[in-house]
Amino acid sequence: MEIIRSDFDRLALLETRGWNHNSHYHPYLLRHVPPGCQESLDVGCGSGAFARLLAQRSQRVVGLDLSPQMIRLARERSGEWPNIDYHVADALAWDWPAEGFDCIASIATLHHLPLDAVLAKAKAALRLKGVLLVLDLRQGEGWLDLLAGIPAAAVSAVLRLAKTGRLREPPEVRAAWAEHGRHDTYLPLSRVRRTCTALLPGAVVKRHLLWRYSIVWGKETSDN
Repeated sequence: MEIIRSDFDRLALLETRGWNHNSHYHPYLLRHVPPGCQESLDVGCGSGAFARLLAQRSQRVVGLDLSPQMIRLARERSGEWPNIDYHVADALAWDWPAEGFDCIASIATLHHLPLDAVLAKAKAALRLKGVLLVLDLRQGEGWLDLLAGIPAAAVSAVLRLAKTGRLREPPEVRAAWAEHGRHDTYLPLSRVRRTCTALLPGAVVKRHLLWRYSIVWGKETSDN
């Protein structure tokens, strides 16, 4: 956790607003936010980009992140959104309120944490009819992922150029992410599916082109 915190404190100093592989899938996730949402939680909120979108659909949003610098940046950028509360917190150690949220989201965070433990905490913290939204990076496996890497690279380059005006991030940003990547490990989609089958019956696990997967799960009963 200390290494991850240090990495993202460094990345916060280089972070700019704009398109990236995660934000590309924000509209997909937002389509699943339950109507009449009152309380939402963003686990690993970073600089608050998705929390601010949630704040337009939820009466109150709580954003958690391990990095103090990311939380500082999120607060600076969220002055127009008084319904967001940001906290520096380790998601595993944080006191998740039982059935406290109508929507729980996590973007590019769960690969830093034990998947089973965090999904169990999120499940218990959702209210009935609440929705869990996850977007994360995945490890490639098999020929399908190998072949998909070719169009993914092409689509990524076109989108980045169209959205940001450049094909690559600045060198210092690439270097910071490369350093962080030394500590990263990703789960293959098959492992994610097995975990969801065991913990989140009925969850929709979807493979996305730009090296991501998503989980969308609604809590239909107090037992599931």
